[in-house]
Parts: sequence; structure tokens; C-alpha cells
Amino acid sequence: MKSKYFKYVFIAFAIAIMVFAVVKIKNDEQKKEETPKEATQDEKPDVTELKLGVALFDSINPILSKNKNVQNISKIIFEPLVTLTSDYKIEMCLAKECVKQNETTYLIKLRNDRKWADGQKFTADDVQFTIDRLKDSDTIYSANVQNVTTVEVVDAETLRITLNQEVPFFEYNLTFPILSSKYYSDKEFTADIVPVGTGMYKVSDVQDSTLILNKNEYYPEADELKLDKIIITTYPSIGELYNSFKTGSIDLISTENSNLKEYIGTIGYQVKEMKGREHDFIAFNTQNEILSQLNVRKAICYSIDKSNIVSSVYGDNYYTSSFPLDYGNWIYQEQDSSAGYNLEQAKQILVDDGWSYKYKYWQKTVNYRTQRILLNFVVKSSDTSRVSAAENIKTQLQNQGFRINLIKANDAQYQNYIANKNYDLILCSMNLSVSPDLSTFFGSNNLANYTNEEVTNIMNEVKNLSDEDKLKQDYKRLSEIYKNDMPYLSLYNNKYTVAYSTGLAGTIEPNWFNQFYNIKDWHK
Repeated sequence: MKSKYFKYVFIAFAIAIMVFAVVKIKNDEQKKEETPKEATQDEKPDVTELKLGVALFDSINPILSKNKNVQNISKIIFEPLVTLTSDYKIEMCLAKECVKQNETTYLIKLRNDRKWADGQKFTADDVQFTIDRLKDSDTIYSANVQNVTTVEVVDAETLRITLNQEVPFFEYNLTFPILSSKYYSDKEFTADIVPVGTGMYKVSDVQDSTLILNKNEYYPEADELKLDKIIITTYPSIGELYNSFKTGSIDLISTENSNLKEYIGTIGYQVKEMKGREHDFIAFNTQNEILSQLNVRKAICYSIDKSNIVSSVYGDNYYTSSFPLDYGNWIYQEQDSSAGYNLEQAKQILVDDGWSYKYKYWQKTVNYRTQRILLNFVVKSSDTSRVSAAENIKTQLQNQGFRINLIKANDAQYQNYIANKNYDLILCSMNLSVSPDLSTFFGSNNLANYTNEEVTNIMNEVKNLSDEDKLKQDYKRLSEIYKNDMPYLSLYNNKYTVAYSTGLAGTIEPNWFNQFYNIKDWHK
């Protein structure tokens, strides 16, 4: 009996041990499931990267660099006092307010909530330091401050800038990047030193041919940035940069190269194309005996097919234009590029004005003296594409009966023609300013020797206007006069192209001022 008792006790004990073991195993498994597993290399959260490239890299310092691609990238590392919107309108950035006190003096109030990527506070001393460095350098931004004579630091958040002469729309000159004075207090201002900025991203690592950018934790909207890291690879040539884009090693390139598709093909990427800053036009010497006559200028303008030039000379890689600001500037939104090309109307204008075509000349008698239309047309000989364009224009005009003597001037001769205005017509090209200033076309000593009292009054008025509606009204009137009086014939603008990988998403709105406009919304 006793043996049976111990037998039952043993069995019960064994069952208890088994139950305990089962419960323990289940508890251990549950704890194991509840305890976070240490992430392996493959299981770590994705880091969103943007891959960029720069050919012929010189320095990431935007004041010392002369590389346009570096200047583009610098906009996400450094910030200016003022920046531009997608339609090229002034927008405050590091500056909170900019007030024009008189013709040559500006008072600037700065934001007091900004810090450099090293945690130092941004102050007026930094702006003064940057302007001083720009005036001592020969770089892309030096022209922005060439008229600045003094920069007075009023207090940590205020400075006063004085110019040596009135500069229309000077606020647009304040788009240069600002550098930290404190950062350079114990360093040489050299190209190999990587400066800190106040922008969205900071340079966190520099290797032989690579720069790594990470979010700047001191940027006010850092948490809203969707791209975690930006990797910049440098290349010894443009060709290698294009090849890397073609193979997917980089995500985005921007260029004014009209033959881009020859290098990167036509598939496997998305593209944004827009009018660039390069504007070509013909200036008429309105003081010339023949070209002072409006009907002659009109007949010439109506005889030139700009689309034909763009197609035959530039392979449709340029955009026809009718006014210097019709590239999408907020102040001028009209897009009429035809400029009235009409061969029959051109002839009729001359006939109605008393001209007749005889002996291979358009001619007419005025005060017993015969006038003939024979015009010298100047082009710079070193620019082969523009020589081809000038030859095309000459052919078009001669088919309409105009006698044109094409002068292919070397660089020095061309500059002499410009300085002395001793031409009848001249083919010009200029990189348009970021500001809407039209002094080149309507100011004193302009390229057309053109005077118009109404234009002069408008030009004087717009320099001090802040009313946007009034500005648009004035510029609309300037464009009407430009097209009615025809002292110039706008021809075309170059094409600015941003190509980017199909995996890049978000609101991608590049322009020629800032290819990374709205980058905080970009993602992959």
C-alpha cells in the first residue's frame, strides 16, 4: 500500500514538472516574440538618398567656386539674404525685411532664429564678413556687390548697406550665399576648407571624390525633409558625369547643353525644360538715318522668321522670344513669341511709306534725295553658331529685298562696335539678370540709341515701386512700347534642362535660378 502511495506521488510530481516546463517554454517564446530583435544590416530602416554629381569640381565654398554646378548645389547648404520663388519673385530668407531708405542706402533686418550647422548663432557680422570676402574675390557673385561701398553693422540683427550709385532692384543682388564669420575666425579662407551653412543640409564627410550631406539639425524645418542623405560624386569631365547619369549612378543633372540627348539618350529618365537666361536679340541703331524710320524697322522685323533660325541653326533646342522677360518672370506673364512674322505685311508697310524696289534696292526720294536701304549687320566672328544665325537672317532679309552687309567682327572689334554704337544692326546675346531691370534695353546709352520720354518716366518709377499690380502694369506698358517701337527684335532664349531619374518623386519644380526648388518635398 505504501509503495502505491509513493508511486502516485512520483507520478504527480513528474506531471507537475512537465506542466511547469511547458509553461516556461511558452513564456520564454512569448517573451522572445515581445522583445525587439536587434536589426541586422539588411533590416535597418531605409535611408532615402539623393545621388548628385559635379564635373570639374573646384571647391564647395560658394564664394570661391567658379563652377555653376557647385553654385546650384550650394543652395541646399548655404542660404542668401533673399531668394527667388519659382516665378523669380523676391522672397525673404535670412533677411526678415529689406527697406530702401534712399537711392543708395538699404536697411536690412535679419532673422534672429537661425543658427549655423555648428550651432553658432547667425548675426549681421556674418553678412558683413561675406560681402567683404566677395569684394576681395573674383567669382560668380562678385558682381552682386560691386557697387557696395560700406556695410555698417547696426546691431546683431541689423545692418545698413550703402552703394556708390543707385542700382535698380538692388534687392535681387542679395541672392548670394552667406558664410559664417566665426567659423573662419581661426581658419584660412581657402578652397580646401569646407565651410558651414544655415541651409537644409550640411557637409558631414569629405572623401577623395565624394561629399556626404546630411540633414542640418539646426535648420528650422529639418524634420520635414524627406531626403535623409545627399551623396555628391565629383568627376574629372562632363562626359563622365553624363555617363554616370546614363547608368543610374546619379539621380539628377542640369545643363544648358543643347545636345544633351546625344550624351544620355532619350529614355530611362524624366526631364524638365524651360527658357534659360541666355537671350539673343537684334539691336537697331535708331539714330541711323534709315533705321530711325519706324516703318523700316517694322518691315525688317516682319521679314524675320525666328522659328526658322531656331530650327535650322539650333536644332529646335532654343525657344523663340518676343521680350526679354518672357521666360516666366512674375512681372511679365505674356507669352507671345511670333512678333508678327508676315512677309506680305512687311512689303506693304514699305510700299505704303513711299518705298519702291528698284535696281536691287528698296529706295525712295525724300527732299529730292534718294534713300536706299543698305545696312551693316555686325556679328561676333568667334561665335560660330551666332554667325550661322546672322547668315540665316541676312538671307531672309535679302529675299525680301533688303541689302545687308554682314560684318564678322573679332572680339575686340565687336566690343568697339558696342562701345561706339557705330553699327546699323548688331546681333547681341546676354545672360539676363535675376532682377527685372531693363536698363540695358531702355536706360541711358542703351544698345539701340533709343529714347522715349514715356519709357524714361516708367523706368524711373519702377525703381522705387513696391506695389506689385502697378509694377505689372508698368512692365506691360514697357513690353507694348518695345513691340510697337521695335528698337530691338527679341529672337530666342537658350533651353535650360534638368534631367532626373524616374525613381525621384515629389513636387519637382526646377528653374534656372534654383534647380533644387522645393527639394524638401522630394523623395524616392
